[in-house]
Amino acid sequence: MKRIILGTAGHIDHGKTTLIKVLTGTDCDRLKEEKERGITIELGFASLTLPSGQKAGIIDVPGHERFVKNMVAGVGGIDAVMLIIAADEGVMPQTREHLDICRVLSIKKGLIVLTKTDLVDEEWIELVTADIQKFVKDTFLENSPVVPVSATSNTGIDRLLAALESLIAEIDERPALGMFRLPIDRVFSMKGFGTVITGTLRAGKISVGNEVEILPAKISAKIRGVQVHGTKADSAPAGVRTALNFQGIEKAAISRGDVVIRPGSILPAKKITAWFEHLEHSPRPLKNRTLVRFHAGTSEIISRVILLQSEELQPGDSGYIQIVPETPAVVLPHDRYVLRSYSPVYTIGGGEVLDNLPPKHKRFSEQTTVRLDILKKGDIVEALLLFCKEAGTNGLDLQQIQARCGLEAKKLQARLDSMLSKGEIVAFNKKPLQVTLPDIIRAIEKNVVDQLKAFHARNPLKPGLLKEEITAGLPRGTNPRLYSFVLDRLMQEERIRITKEFLSLPEHNTVLQGDQQDLKNNIQTLYKKGGHTPPTRRELIEQLNIQEKEAASILDLLVREGTLIKLNEDLLYNAEVLSRIVQQARTLMEKDGEMTIKNFKELTGLTRKFIIPLFEYMDKARITLRMGDKRVMRKKGD
Repeated sequence: MKRIILGTAGHIDHGKTTLIKVLTGTDCDRLKEEKERGITIELGFASLTLPSGQKAGIIDVPGHERFVKNMVAGVGGIDAVMLIIAADEGVMPQTREHLDICRVLSIKKGLIVLTKTDLVDEEWIELVTADIQKFVKDTFLENSPVVPVSATSNTGIDRLLAALESLIAEIDERPALGMFRLPIDRVFSMKGFGTVITGTLRAGKISVGNEVEILPAKISAKIRGVQVHGTKADSAPAGVRTALNFQGIEKAAISRGDVVIRPGSILPAKKITAWFEHLEHSPRPLKNRTLVRFHAGTSEIISRVILLQSEELQPGDSGYIQIVPETPAVVLPHDRYVLRSYSPVYTIGGGEVLDNLPPKHKRFSEQTTVRLDILKKGDIVEALLLFCKEAGTNGLDLQQIQARCGLEAKKLQARLDSMLSKGEIVAFNKKPLQVTLPDIIRAIEKNVVDQLKAFHARNPLKPGLLKEEITAGLPRGTNPRLYSFVLDRLMQEERIRITKEFLSLPEHNTVLQGDQQDLKNNIQTLYKKGGHTPPTRRELIEQLNIQEKEAASILDLLVREGTLIKLNEDLLYNAEVLSRIVQQARTLMEKDGEMTIKNFKELTGLTRKFIIPLFEYMDKARITLRMGDKRVMRKKGD
């Protein structure tokens, strides 16, 4: 049995609610104000069982012009529409506006119900029917049946039921598999249950006990109970009217327009790029930066419209726009939306969301147009390649991809697997899955190799660069996991090597030339002869009459080889000499139980110039433990 949602549309007082009551037995006007005033204000919901046993949910919408925003919230989730037109009045303003909204939302199926036929004669019915057929020409209702009925006398009801059977037979139901999304159209409290929300389940499936998230406020919740068309259930599939009972959430925290999702599957949008179609009978042009009412799902958000290709769009024109909502919107690519004017309120047009997490677009830019053409006319693969390119060296993870594409996890994974196998994208991390383009991998590889080449040319005696030093030369925001992946690839391909913590090119070596070898020997001799009182770096440079850079290169080489030990930037010791000094310190502490500047000076004859750096070195080497002004032998575990 198909899961189908029908919606009503039409002018106020054309008999929508009365007809639903005849068809289902349910009075959708539940509010006291609705009954007192005799008009529908809020959305109403009912369940219809057709003669074949096929069931359908029905959303009854208000017809008054003041409540069109409620109507938009209702029809956004329907599969087909019943356009209700009273025989005694014919096509009226909200008949036209409601049909425009259905067209903008890309509703494809429906029929026309001519109500109140008991108030007119047959000739009038024929005239009105002809007028209606002219009215719906060139719309999705052009070839739909016009079914005359009277809710008062039940005339034509059987024919309407048969027409609904035929209509539903033509509709493809929503797939149960999909990224779970339920826009909220009603929130209320029930004694003994707490907070309850209702909505039409757009995609996916939800079950009792599932963890969910409510956007845009990012409220975490757990499903306590589920109802489908008013009947208790363990779970609800896509395409049904669903009620959810939450644990521990106050009614005031949720409102119509919020969306229930799987945690983290959708990211609220602060900007939206879209294709817009301006209604041909809109009363005025749409100008850049116009303030509008943006309707998507069940939400209405005050927004600013940025026209990307012109200063204004005339009625009947279309083009790319960027929508900037005052509060984050919960939309996915290919969602339909409606724009209505801020004041006075009327429907301007609408279209299709292309990007829910777009970059800032430059107006009147050919590059912007090319980008949006890809999103509008291309397939999911082209969109993914574009998003990967724009993500650059940061890459995209599975959550970001899902939020950008709106595909259910299994379907998305299958598409990604295909792209990975073809080499269109590269996975640089497995859990969580993170991907980028091959060209971006190659660009980072070239960057690393070029940095090493340049460094070796400037510093022939140095072993290479630290990983962190290369990171500074990469594009800002480069993903650390992507960087590690690139280094692993370069090492596997033997294009770089890692010696201890240094990266270098395989062909690089630190073989000294004749003069450099002589300098190295002279420096070694000075430090060995210096013994307990070696020269400082400055003294070394002066004694040998060499440049700072020359000295630094040879000193760094001797430190890496282990010949010299660096105590600080200015003081180095011959390794053998330093080992003897350390042994003297150990002997002193074993004898006296402690070591101070005074007793160490008496033992070695050294001044504070050498003693302080030596003490700090032994502390860092975990030979000694400082206790105030003295040192003691460090024990294991200290």
